[in-house]
Amino acid sequence: MNEFWATYWLDILTTILGLIYIWLEYRASIWLWLLGIIMPALDIYLYWGHGLYGDAGMACYYMVAAIYGLAIWKFKKTRKMHKELPIIHMPRRQYLPAFVCFLLSWGAIYYILIRYTNSTVPVLDSFTNALSFIGMWALARKYLEQWFFWIVVDAVCCVLYVQKGIPFKAGLYGLYVAIAVAGYFKWKQQVKITKYEKASHGTV
Repeated sequence: MNEFWATYWLDILTTILGLIYIWLEYRASIWLWLLGIIMPALDIYLYWGHGLYGDAGMACYYMVAAIYGLAIWKFKKTRKMHKELPIIHMPRRQYLPAFVCFLLSWGAIYYILIRYTNSTVPVLDSFTNALSFIGMWALARKYLEQWFFWIVVDAVCCVLYVQKGIPFKAGLYGLYVAIAVAGYFKWKQQVKITKYEKASHGTV
């Protein structure tokens, strides 16, 4: 038992925090950003120890992005009603820039991994990192489509973590896929409610 705990305690702890995080994200709670700062700090050590250098670097980004997300959700208000930032659709004009940013990030991270690390999974590690950049940005803006990015990231990470011997984290990301699907439909209802409220106030 002691050997098991010594091997998997950090995997288990970050998995528990991850469950709380996704529940808060599902509820669109601002408190998700607090865990978004704490959990990545622990993930850095976990991922680095298992040779997931891209994910370790990504955890650093997550901490910075969580601070940004907290600021956006806390201080950015709608112009007319001065309410908290609503859930909206991602503007079509941002699709192409987001896709280009994803491709450039994927290529850059892949190069870093093969050039400066001994990563055995540079393609998948860099892919999930690059798409996570876009996902975090979309989450911070409360775009409904952010769930699509996370469904893909979570599915790939689940496979990746099984390969790397992080079973609890792999299970967490498998669960993330299901929760992300449910989260999409919950947020979609909020978009409809927001549109209805605007219509009732004569603003659309």
